[in-house]
Amino acid sequence: MADEDKQASGDNISEEDSSKRSAPAGFDSWTEYWKAQGMPWRTEPEIESERQAYLAARRTVTPDIEHGIYPFRDARGSIKLTRADVEWLLATHDDGRFRGPVDWSDKKQRERQGLDMRGCDVAEVDLSYLPLARLRGAFAADELQEMPRRERHLAVAHLERANLFGAHLEFSELARVRLQGADLTQACLSGANLFASHLEGVNFTNARMDGVTLRNAYLSDSVYLFGAVVGSAEYGGFLVADVRWGGVNLATANWDSVRMLGDELVVRQSSFLAGVKKSRYVSLSKVERAVRANRQLAIELRAQGLNERADYFAYRAQVLQRQVLRRQSRLGRTLGSWLLDLIAGYGYKPIRSVITYLLVILSFAAAYFALTNFVLTPFLPSHSSPLAWYEAIVLSISSFHGRGLFPSGLSLGDPIAILAAFEAIIGLLIEITFIATFTQRFFAR
Repeated sequence: MADEDKQASGDNISEEDSSKRSAPAGFDSWTEYWKAQGMPWRTEPEIESERQAYLAARRTVTPDIEHGIYPFRDARGSIKLTRADVEWLLATHDDGRFRGPVDWSDKKQRERQGLDMRGCDVAEVDLSYLPLARLRGAFAADELQEMPRRERHLAVAHLERANLFGAHLEFSELARVRLQGADLTQACLSGANLFASHLEGVNFTNARMDGVTLRNAYLSDSVYLFGAVVGSAEYGGFLVADVRWGGVNLATANWDSVRMLGDELVVRQSSFLAGVKKSRYVSLSKVERAVRANRQLAIELRAQGLNERADYFAYRAQVLQRQVLRRQSRLGRTLGSWLLDLIAGYGYKPIRSVITYLLVILSFAAAYFALTNFVLTPFLPSHSSPLAWYEAIVLSISSFHGRGLFPSGLSLGDPIAILAAFEAIIGLLIEITFIATFTQRFFAR
């Protein structure tokens, strides 16, 4: 009973109590003092020794999934933390090799485990500019799969309406975390896992969101993405399969660096993992998820009038769908899909149609010119009079479209007639392909 009272007293030490402590001698403020100590991100007074002991003890708690016990969640529920608490936890974070928060600018520290804040309550707390890289605010995705569904929510940190302006949250585990109304303006979220998180009303203005996992997340029309960087060469685009977009305005995000969604990047990385054998089912499911992500995003972008960007992701979906067909051993459809891409880019790259048309016309024109000018006489004798280069082009165009304007005096067995018939077949197939792709492009989307 005494231990519980002591724990309760430690749990209830308020930020107001610690803020009354004056700055150390020789310093006008705690901010000035912390800068001198090489911790410019600290702004609050040092917490009391009793509170330090309490937090240190909580940090050593072994998670008990069955009873919902985590470092900052006990039998009474989530433990409320102040900014001063979090600052002290960061400053004393020790993994045996480094002491202090994960410094993401130091590549040697990028594999470190960040601060474990599972179960904590920092709702409405000012956490601006804090170095929270690789923060553990929830279980990782592979751990979640092994947990009972009803127990998953107990481990998540509560960050509702928290001020995370300019915070560093690179590669943080925040799956299913509640972030409703949080301010993440200018925050660095590169590679963070926000799977199935509640992000309604979050402000992502000018935030870095490259490589962020948003799969199954909940957004709303009150989410701000103004200037948010959603892709980069280093981390790829964000992962967005099955996101509940909720009418969020996508037009204001920064799409300039998005060459492919993170969902597709995962597929590519999985394909090049040396020495790791992936099951066919897992590989196929990843490709199908990437197809779904691109299609869903394309639909959302098109609904907001962003047709050019929508076309880009719709095209990527078609390319990935071809991989699905190949993995399913549907060779006929795979070949047909490849031809549609080669000839017309599935209708999203019309310049390919022009290039294909010109290549076929000029190739056959060169063949007609060669045959009629006796270049190939020893092998394929033709009875046609020599054609000028422009006449060969006219013959090629008419043959491509099935008009059959042969030179006079030719028999059906003449190489020119045979070649023209072959070109007419190719022309018919290409025209059918054009019709199919552009019909799908403009009517099926």
